[in-house]
Amino acid sequence: MKVLVADKLEKSALDGIAALGVELLSEPDLQGDALESRLAESGAEILVVRGTKVTGPMISGSGLKLIIRAGAGYNTIDVEAATAKGAWVTNCPGKNAKAVAELAIGLMVALDRYIPDNVSQLREGKWNKKAFSKARGLAGRTMGIIGMGNIGREVAKRAAAFDMNLIAFSRHGEPGMELVSLQELAARADVVSVNCALTADTKGMLNAEFFQAMKPGALFINTSRAEVVDQAALLEAVRTKGVRAALDTFEGEPTTPEGDYDGPLRTEPGVYCTHHIGASTEEAQEAVASETVRIVSEFLSSGTALNAVNQVG
Repeated sequence: MKVLVADKLEKSALDGIAALGVELLSEPDLQGDALESRLAESGAEILVVRGTKVTGPMISGSGLKLIIRAGAGYNTIDVEAATAKGAWVTNCPGKNAKAVAELAIGLMVALDRYIPDNVSQLREGKWNKKAFSKARGLAGRTMGIIGMGNIGREVAKRAAAFDMNLIAFSRHGEPGMELVSLQELAARADVVSVNCALTADTKGMLNAEFFQAMKPGALFINTSRAEVVDQAALLEAVRTKGVRAALDTFEGEPTTPEGDYDGPLRTEPGVYCTHHIGASTEEAQEAVASETVRIVSEFLSSGTALNAVNQVG
């Protein structure tokens, strides 16, 4: 069986897959038309990707039986086309949860203490202790968590260590966690952490009505998917209500490892952006690598697609 890896993947994963006795094709720069052609000509039955888009035409013209997203979100894969083709789509849920939660908490502290602005001004040769000595602090504040899946639970653990009060909007209950409506969460939270998956129900869910309900000066953190947030409505709240935001995903972010960004968030003083690095820790990537090997191994031995997000047959 041929396994095509069309993204950069940890050496431990490549070695582990190769040790299963498959023909491994590691071509991490494949995208678009090049990936479509390679799938057709190689006859690969298993495809492993990270952020690379897997479109309907790529799938329909291939011999794929299994598509593995070496990560959590799978919105870059045309699941409907895969199902029609008879190909399973799987992912590695929860393996990057700790890493994303760590970033969410880091962004929260950065917003509260204006850490990037501190650094930026000092690099300009400016000393401004007077301005930066006005943080609100986090102990006793209320964090509203949107989505209590693997990542949301890890965020909650860390926020609790800051002596924060926790409320959540989620399909999943947690012992001791107060579940509230989305609008109540917006109205009560001093800090909002967005950790839900992107689905038809969550796309655009955080809209003008949500941001209008938020407290003036509240902190908003998104480490999930950009499409969950109405970015124009968020910016309106930043500019008119003093809401401050930290975003690891946002509209118009480059899709390549390196590139240029000249969108509106580049110079927005109330917004901090990171480079979609939520899962980018060694711990998380090794966990994803191990899970990817496990998925391939199980599929080869039993035909079972672990962590399947679709139903085939």
